[in-house]
Amino acid sequence: MIVGLAAVPVLLLLLVLLLVVFIVLVELRILSYAYRKIGIQPRYVFLILVLTLIGSHVNVPLYAIPGAAGSTVVAINVGGALIPALLSAYLFLRTGQSVRMIIGTVLVAVAVNHLAVVVPGVGVAVPVLIPPFLAAAVALLLAFRRAPPVAYVAGTMGTLIGADLLNLERVAKLGAPMLSIGGAGTFDGVFLTGILAGLLA
Repeated sequence: MIVGLAAVPVLLLLLVLLLVVFIVLVELRILSYAYRKIGIQPRYVFLILVLTLIGSHVNVPLYAIPGAAGSTVVAINVGGALIPALLSAYLFLRTGQSVRMIIGTVLVAVAVNHLAVVVPGVGVAVPVLIPPFLAAAVALLLAFRRAPPVAYVAGTMGTLIGADLLNLERVAKLGAPMLSIGGAGTFDGVFLTGILAGLLA
């Protein structure tokens, strides 16, 4: 069968769309598996993913820090901080591994804080792959066969505390109008850390 030249762009578009759909389905299956592994029931996974993605664009103002060039509003990002914190609290209360989770979170937070770099105009930058591998390693040492929920909590909360909370004053000194905990550059780090840590553990 000979395809006319006019049909080539349409076929390419269809192939690209099919590829995108395939990638999204694969990613959803991986994410669903990761959430199930850390202890989230399958029926809640899609809702959590949707809320996380939508919430990544929502910042809830908390308070303002006065500065020489005006005040900086400190906000919390719903998808990058609030939802991971709520999931971590759920796992913290549900799994009976609170001591391991606290130790893991402290270790990851110290390491992430040491690696974090404050970048003007961006916020706090952290190497993307180090926190999840570190959280998974710490969780395996602390909990072994029950490591996935420990890895998730240590990875997400350790990254939020080490990257954002411990650098609030440094970022505020840059004079940015808003500082979003779990937003901008940190969102990817927190989201990937939680998922990858749960998969690796």
